[in-house]
Amino acid sequence: MMNHIARFAPRVARRAISTTTPVAAEVVSRNHPTPVANPHVATPQTVSVIGVPMTHGQPLLGADFGPDMLRNAGLHKVITELGWCVEENGNLNIKAPTANDPVMDPKYGRAKSSFAVGNGLKQLADAYEEKAKAGKFTLVLGGDHTIGAGSLAGLLRAHPDAGIIWVDAHADINTPTTSDSGNMHGMPISFLMENLVDASKVPGFEWLANGPVLKPEQLVYIALRDVDQGEKRILKELGIKAFCMQSVDRYGIGKTMEMALDHLCGAKERPLHMSYDIDAVDPVDAPSTGTRVRGGLTWREANYVAEAAAETNLLVGLDMVEVNPSLAPGKGADLTVDMALLLIGSALGRRIL
Repeated sequence: MMNHIARFAPRVARRAISTTTPVAAEVVSRNHPTPVANPHVATPQTVSVIGVPMTHGQPLLGADFGPDMLRNAGLHKVITELGWCVEENGNLNIKAPTANDPVMDPKYGRAKSSFAVGNGLKQLADAYEEKAKAGKFTLVLGGDHTIGAGSLAGLLRAHPDAGIIWVDAHADINTPTTSDSGNMHGMPISFLMENLVDASKVPGFEWLANGPVLKPEQLVYIALRDVDQGEKRILKELGIKAFCMQSVDRYGIGKTMEMALDHLCGAKERPLHMSYDIDAVDPVDAPSTGTRVRGGLTWREANYVAEAAAETNLLVGLDMVEVNPSLAPGKGADLTVDMALLLIGSALGRRIL
């Protein structure tokens, strides 16, 4: 089958300049060729930034600092230097759980703080849908990975046939009945899959009871290396394409991404969303995150994943999640934030040459 990355190579190009300043325009025109438009992103090509300081999907404090840490470390500069316009939406108002929140009936499983999590994700789904329908590249800053359910819901409302690249050490497809911990950052995908979870039984998630629906063939995993038994069963039963770290070892990251993108777009082009958990990267390069697992993507492999997705010229959105500066303060936090910014830049078109 045709090399998918090569197939799209003629269409890959830098984005249009967002400023009208003559000097800036001259510099950008010299370093960034006139782009071939992404068919799903309107002109002027704009990154719409949504901060989601969600921390209730897991037990560790600090993930809610991620969005502002990324902004303060130079996120907007990364975006504009690549020729994109920036639309900054600030942070969603994620309310903390209270003692009076409705809780899930134990006969349907465990989903901790579901009311607060679900209500926060509804805000994100609505915001993502609005930006996607307006033709903007939607950049979602987490926060823990529960936000993936909100991003995917908004994406699928706007682009029902979109493909999802889930880059993560974990499969995040537990259900309230398969999860041992009840932590919701391990469940976001299951709420979008048909017949896996009855969202009407999960307080805060009733808005997802009638869809949208993510089909198994619309999803591909990259960098898995810590998968629960219940998740393994779900992946096999649904036939979801998953490239674990053993696949990366066997084929190399280039061939792995070629196969992943061919799975999603080999038969037809479709808009793509990448949900990138920083714990997909080896802790050597990204130590400040909540569920570290040794043996992850190297610095170059991690960037290549984002570069390959960008080279399709079909990417319409990106989640960058689980950056938690409180878990490795100082140098560890700086390394992790820098890694996240590099990955965002690579997903938006930055290249070595």
